[in-house]
Amino acid sequence: MASFGNAFSSSIGKKLIMGITGLFLILFLLVHCFLNSLIFFNDGGVTFNTGAHFMANNWIIRAGEIVLFIGLLAHIYQGFRLTFENQAARPVKYAAYNGKANSKWYSRSMGLLGTLILIFLIVHLANFWVVSRFTGIPTEDALGQEDLFAVMRQSFHNIWIVILYVLAMVSLAYHLLHGFASAFQTLGWNHKKYTPILKGIGFWYSILISLLFAAMPIAVYAGLVN
Repeated sequence: MASFGNAFSSSIGKKLIMGITGLFLILFLLVHCFLNSLIFFNDGGVTFNTGAHFMANNWIIRAGEIVLFIGLLAHIYQGFRLTFENQAARPVKYAAYNGKANSKWYSRSMGLLGTLILIFLIVHLANFWVVSRFTGIPTEDALGQEDLFAVMRQSFHNIWIVILYVLAMVSLAYHLLHGFASAFQTLGWNHKKYTPILKGIGFWYSILISLLFAAMPIAVYAGLVN
């Protein structure tokens, strides 16, 4: 048992945890983005509320939430831990170190990007998840469902919330640009034929997911979605 624990506390083990939890969160983002995109039906939020109602009352989804939070906390913890350990391992910068020659700037800034996303997550959970799971939603839609869309519309009428979401999605895009390919590489899924394909998928996934998430608050604020 001790050797198993030591394996995951090693540098490779920490990166393995980051890779596994990262892939899990990438899958979650895809599902979450699909659900939120239902607002573009522009039917007063009825379709979106139906999807949200299904997600909230499906025991598999609710159980998955627990796994999600464990994975998210593990990803955040290991991310900060790796960042601090890497900084501690190199207390004095190389005099002639040229980071641009070895990696993209966002690959070297995962700690900063992750911190910005964490701040966004705290605001996001306070505005939506806490309301839908604990405090209750006071209004109902045309089908008598809890009107989570009304909560979204109210939040996205605040320009500062919209700006925060857009900036967070820029951070998410850069975070994913490195994290998507890095997760597969960490798990040893490298192949001269398939790795370029995975990198291409990761690039478009990072851009499209982030654009869709950013488009939602902009569309609601601009009155394009009602």
